[in-house]
Amino acid sequence: MSDDTAPRPTLRSVVPALEARLGTHIGCLDHGFVRVVDYFGDDAAIVQAARVSYGAGTRKTSEDRQLIRYLMRQRHTTPCELCEIKFHVKLPIFVARQWIRHRTANVNEISGRYSVFTDEFYTPAPSELAKQSTDNKQGRGEALSDVEAQVARETIDRASRAAYADYQSLIHDQQVAREVGRAVLPVNYYTEWYWKIDLHNLLHFLALRLDPHAQYEIRVYAEAMASYVRDWVPTAWEAFEDYRLGGVSLSKQMVQVIRRKLSGEAVGREESGLSRREWDELWAALGVEG
Repeated sequence: MSDDTAPRPTLRSVVPALEARLGTHIGCLDHGFVRVVDYFGDDAAIVQAARVSYGAGTRKTSEDRQLIRYLMRQRHTTPCELCEIKFHVKLPIFVARQWIRHRTANVNEISGRYSVFTDEFYTPAPSELAKQSTDNKQGRGEALSDVEAQVARETIDRASRAAYADYQSLIHDQQVAREVGRAVLPVNYYTEWYWKIDLHNLLHFLALRLDPHAQYEIRVYAEAMASYVRDWVPTAWEAFEDYRLGGVSLSKQMVQVIRRKLSGEAVGREESGLSRREWDELWAALGVEG
C-alpha cells in the first residue's frame, strides 16, 4: 500500500531568479532579442543525476557545490544533460546560419513559406565596422574611419531596403509564392526561432561563443543567454566560469615548455617545438612574457 503522506517530487524545478525573468527579454543588436520560454531542472537536478550514476547505496561524500565543481573540473558534465532550457530568439539570418552549426539542440524556425518577413534588418554600429583582418581569414581587423563607417552603413541600409522593396513587389504585385520571393532578401534580415538545449551542450556553445575571438554579433547573444544561465544554475555557472571560461587548456608540448622553464632552462621558441602561433597563445593565456 502506498504512503499518501510521503512527499512527492514536484513536476518541475522552480528557480525564483529565473521565474522572475520569464516574461522579459534582453535586446540584442538593433532589432533582436533573447528570452527564456521554459526550463527544466536546476543545480539540484545535476547533483541528483550525478549521485544516481554512483550506484544505489552510495553515501553522500561531499556538499552539492563541491560535487558540481568536481564534475566541471573533470569535464564530466553529462549530468547537466538532465537540465534543459528553451529560448525564443530573434536574430539576423547570417547569425542563425553560424548558430545552427551547433547541432545539439532542437530548433523550430519561423517559415518564410508561410509568413511574410518584416522590414527589419541588421545594420552594424559604426564601432563594429572594420576592414578584413590581414592575419585572420574570418575576422575583423583595422577599424574603419568615421567617414568610411558612415558610407558602409548607408550602403548596407540602401541595399537592404531595395531588396525588401523587391520582395514586396514579388509577393504582392507579381503574386510570386512567398517561398520563392524570399530569395531576394539578404542575410542581414531578421528571423526567429525557438531553441531548446540541455545544459551540457549549452555550456559548450557558450564556451565557444563567449570567447573574445567569436564573431561580435553571435557573442552578443551568448552574453544575453549567459545572464539567464547564471540565474538558472548559479552553482554550475560559477564552476563553469572558474574551470572553463577562466581556465587554460595546454597541449603536451606547452606543458613541457613550462616545466623546462621552471627548472631554470632557457627555452626559446625555436627550441620549444611550438609554432609561432602556439608560442604566442601559450604566453597570452598565462598573461606573462615568453
